[in-house]
Amino acid sequence: MAAGEKGKKIPKKYSDTLEAAMSRNPHLRAYVREFMKRTGKLPEFYPQLSRDMKDIKYPNILYPLGDPLFIHIYGSRKEEKKYIVIEPKITSEEERKRYDALRDKMLELASDRDIPEDAKEFEKFLDRLMDEAVRKLSEGGGLFKRKTVRLTETDLLKFRYLIKRDIVGIGPLEPLMRDPYIEDIHIVGADYIALIHKIFEFLPTTIKFKNNIELADYFKNLSERMGRPVSDKNPVVDGTLPDGSRINIIYSPDISIKGPSATIRKFSATPISVVQLVKWGTFSAEVAAYLWLALEYGMSVFVCGETASGKTTTLNSIIPFIKPDAKIYTAEDTPEVIVPHPTWQRLVTRERGPEESRVTLFDLLKAALRSRPNYIIVGEIRGAEGAIAFQAMQTGHPVMSTFHAGDIKKMIQRFTSPPINVPVTFIDNLNIALFQQAVYVKGRFLRRVLNVVEIEGYYEELGGVATRNVFEWDSVNDRHIFRGMNNSYILERKIAEVAGYEDPKEIYNELFLRARIIQKMAELGITDYYDVHREIKAFYERGLEGLSFRL
Repeated sequence: MAAGEKGKKIPKKYSDTLEAAMSRNPHLRAYVREFMKRTGKLPEFYPQLSRDMKDIKYPNILYPLGDPLFIHIYGSRKEEKKYIVIEPKITSEEERKRYDALRDKMLELASDRDIPEDAKEFEKFLDRLMDEAVRKLSEGGGLFKRKTVRLTETDLLKFRYLIKRDIVGIGPLEPLMRDPYIEDIHIVGADYIALIHKIFEFLPTTIKFKNNIELADYFKNLSERMGRPVSDKNPVVDGTLPDGSRINIIYSPDISIKGPSATIRKFSATPISVVQLVKWGTFSAEVAAYLWLALEYGMSVFVCGETASGKTTTLNSIIPFIKPDAKIYTAEDTPEVIVPHPTWQRLVTRERGPEESRVTLFDLLKAALRSRPNYIIVGEIRGAEGAIAFQAMQTGHPVMSTFHAGDIKKMIQRFTSPPINVPVTFIDNLNIALFQQAVYVKGRFLRRVLNVVEIEGYYEELGGVATRNVFEWDSVNDRHIFRGMNNSYILERKIAEVAGYEDPKEIYNELFLRARIIQKMAELGITDYYDVHREIKAFYERGLEGLSFRL
């Protein structure tokens, strides 16, 4: 089943099917059945969306955010295109009484407990509290006096999600915060919540509040959690949500005529560290160590994948591997790349205004060549600036960037075709391409590096570019396999020779040493981006003795 001529399917070996998702999520099955009964159509299930889907006039696409959350984008000739949130909901008065009994019992039990400040510990605390509350209710008590309250397995799954959504998360808007495809969220009154989607652009949502009083209370509670309380006296507040997103709240009805309103710009101020990505399984400590060596010795690296596959997150995470004294030049349309190095020239395009005053990525990259940086980082290569990036690499300026391509073959095809038009004989100026994808496995929405590919060179006798897979993701066991052991062109021919190894094979010992450093940081909980950067910098300056821990 396709989502249109240009829609792309994700290989089933990587991701769950709609049937598998429905078997674990009764509310999803109920929604799909009702939707089919109403429209006669079956939603098309995609664990990952593609930029090409934006051309679909009437989408009918369902995608997961991780159980039990799913999103359905649907529009037809008769119905306006909408963003539909599918999540567990309380559907009857009896169910509401059971939920209230559980919540009240949890509040009663929590009154004399020490509340953890760490978010993950707090979530575990809620799980324990809920389990204890369920036991107490089954023995009798709660709102029903001496009557017992029996909770089914379905109740527990639903109530656990709703309690965490409202206490750990930010309530009804939490699904929007979890969706990696959303850029901006706009709330204007209780019954109008819309968003800007990275693929489907402007979409009204099905999320609503009962009335403006409930919405005002919601904003008041949210602003107090941020430490920036809103009130009639202080009706306009700017703040930062727990994930780093920026929110602007306009509270008073005499200022916002249609009711309380807010705009949320999704953004995380502090990048995710390479150690955190290793802990999450995005890639292994060996992959990270390989990239560490590559960036230390000036290799050009592109992070490739589809929309919302986590390319920029991975790019930001590995930038600290560049030598601390390097001069780094970044060029972007939207400023998202974060560089912890002191010598960082950060430039952004100017797309508005008269034609003669505009500054494009192409212009910025041409300027970069005159600035003689140690590394040029391009937020994303889309067009003609790609040719300049390859010119930079050819003249000895290593480049890092993100790029939309699912595999090495498609990447080379896109670079050697209009509008980029890099001669195929120049492709080997790029040393390494990393391919990343969003996958939905056993109810969890994950991002995984599928493979890391070395570009060896163009060989006329082969009629093309020779490449080598050095790392591959084993989807069955969820681990990364090092295919390049004793067979890495970049490590042995590009790095070991420059590093002065008599035996190029010794470079693998260095790789495994650095993998141990990264793994040790993961074990010790050193995951903050700037803490990880400090450890890497200390290693550059003093070797193993510079680290704050011992291997």
